[in-house]
Order: sequence, then structure tokens, then C-alpha cells
Amino acid sequence: MNEARGPLTIRTLSGDEIGEALDDLARLRITVFREWPYLYDGDMDYERRYLSRFAGSDGAVVVGAFDGGRMVGASTASPLGDHFSEFSEPLAKAGYDPDRLFYLSESVLLEEWRGGGVGVRFFEEREKAAIDQGFRETVFCGVVRPDDHPMRPDGYTPLDGFWRNRGYAPMEGVACRFSWRDIGDREETEKPLQFWSKTLD
Repeated sequence: MNEARGPLTIRTLSGDEIGEALDDLARLRITVFREWPYLYDGDMDYERRYLSRFAGSDGAVVVGAFDGGRMVGASTASPLGDHFSEFSEPLAKAGYDPDRLFYLSESVLLEEWRGGGVGVRFFEEREKAAIDQGFRETVFCGVVRPDDHPMRPDGYTPLDGFWRNRGYAPMEGVACRFSWRDIGDREETEKPLQFWSKTLD
């Protein structure tokens, strides 16, 4: 984190506040998810389609990180039953009730603010929102890329250790597939994503 800029303000948005923040969230997603491992070649039209589903959930929350009035990071969550079926159906087939799971969608933070504990706060605030809504289990998923992928950066360290330190563990044999356009591609292609879960205290 760039200490010269001072601390960020972390604030949880809900209801109408989410709609007001969607364009900022879309721009953050386009910027951050362009990096490995997502390699997302995003555009505002795709973002509006994707985020409209999220924003339509009564239980949706956005945990925003603000440098003054500028959103420089955000983390989202909502009841899994309100999300895309591509995410809920694999869990239902594995014997889980999607209506009992709180889905942690994404965390995006501009590079200059990383390493200062914001990622930990993103998890803490979303888990608090889950508990406040009566949920006791949270899930998320992360894209799985082959180790020999030509765009994999040298020395890349996956986030598995960070997630485990937050109390999450991979759900063995439970994965989903979701489509987006990779950098350099003309069309969207499906990607595998591994589910992780945690039972909240």
C-alpha cells in the first residue's frame, strides 16, 4: 500500500448505493481481472449484463475501499441462490443447498494499494454481512489455469495460502464453468473454477 496517500476507508454498500457504484465496480473489474490468472478482456457492455444480475439481489453487498471519494477496490457478495445458475447448479448437484450459501463473488484492488491488509478486510466484512443475513457458510470460486499456460508470469504465487489463512478450504470435486473473453481472443470461452468454502463461527 502507498502509505503516502494515507489509509483507505472501507465501507459496505447495499441497496441503492450498489446501483450508484456499479460503473466504478465495472471499471475496477476490467482493470484488475485483466491480470493473471483471469486474463479478462472486459468491456462495459459485458459488465452491465453481469453486474445487473448481482445488483438485483436483495442480499447483495459491495465492500468498497475508498481513497477519499475514489473507489480503488471493491469486494462483492450475495446469496448464492440469487446468482447465475452456472455457479449454483454444480453445488446443488454435489448435495449442497444454494439457498443456504452466501457467495463471495470477487475482490478487486488496484495494484498500488495491495499488501496493506485490505484483502483481509474484504473477507471479514463479507462474512459479517453473511452472518447478519442468517448464513453460516460462505463459498467462492477461483479460476484454474494450467501450469504451462503461456501467459503465466514467472514466479507467480497463487492465492491458495491467503485463502487457507482466512479459514477456507477447497471443496473436493466441486467446480463450475463460466465464460468470458480472454486477452487476445475474439470469442468467449468457458473456464473451470474451483469452489472453496468456510463454515462461519
